Amino acid sequence: MAGSHRQLVALSLVVLVVLTGCAGMGGNDVAKDNAAHGNGGGSNHANRGSSNGQSDSAPQSTLSVQQRMLIRNGNVSLSVEDFEETRTMLTRLAGKRGGFVSDSSQRVHRRGNRTWKSGEVVFRVPKSNFSAFFDRVKRQGEVAESNTGTADVTDQLVDLKARLTNHRSQRDKLRSLYENASDTDAVLSVQKRLSDVQSEIERLEAKQKSLKSRVAYSTVTVRMHESVPASDTKVSHEKSWYDTGVVAAFLDSIDGVAVVLRALVVGAAYALPYLAVLGIPVGAVVVFWRRQ
Repeated sequence: MAGSHRQLVALSLVVLVVLTGCAGMGGNDVAKDNAAHGNGGGSNHANRGSSNGQSDSAPQSTLSVQQRMLIRNGNVSLSVEDFEETRTMLTRLAGKRGGFVSDSSQRVHRRGNRTWKSGEVVFRVPKSNFSAFFDRVKRQGEVAESNTGTADVTDQLVDLKARLTNHRSQRDKLRSLYENASDTDAVLSVQKRLSDVQSEIERLEAKQKSLKSRVAYSTVTVRMHESVPASDTKVSHEKSWYDTGVVAAFLDSIDGVAVVLRALVVGAAYALPYLAVLGIPVGAVVVFWRRQ
């Protein structure tokens, strides 16, 4: 009995040692696994995260910039030698870059026998060619003024998209109600609401289309004016009296005397009928008074 009790205690101790060893080995394996997957893996993940953060942040920020919806505008004021020639050249340059003329105006100025032109031409060019075209425009004449501007309409387009989605959902529901409505008043009410929603959708779609077009095609407004031509000769009243030559002055005096004599003759011709009508009665009265 005592021997069997001793064997049982010894067997229990062996089992306890074995279990303790296995538990220690399992703990070490778990610790190793935790070290490998936890600490080591965490550091690797951290390193990967930091490396990815460094490598991915730039593309992500670049992507976010590229996805921004930007409207670019440019304005240039030029002094040119020939308005028509410059406009034709700029139109050709815009066409080569996939652009076109949106609006154009022209005015002809006159002063005496001198004329010159001025006007404005609005070009639309793809956004990728905006800078190149703008630089070429500035080289076509003497730049009096130039400026560029950018408007970010990303938020507007996102808002428009959300509103369109909402209105289209309303339209679908209203159409379903309209098809299932049986009461006349209900049909008319749903029909009016459906018409209002459809009008709002069309308005939002037009605004969205306009913004996208302005994003895709940048605007360059070019104001051009020709130089005012100088006068070849002085106007007579701009001359000073002492600038006139002696012979010219003498001839001008003769012309003046002739003008005075001609004026006297013409005046006498005008006065002769009055003298004939009024002179005879007056002369008769004078003669009668002297005789008295």
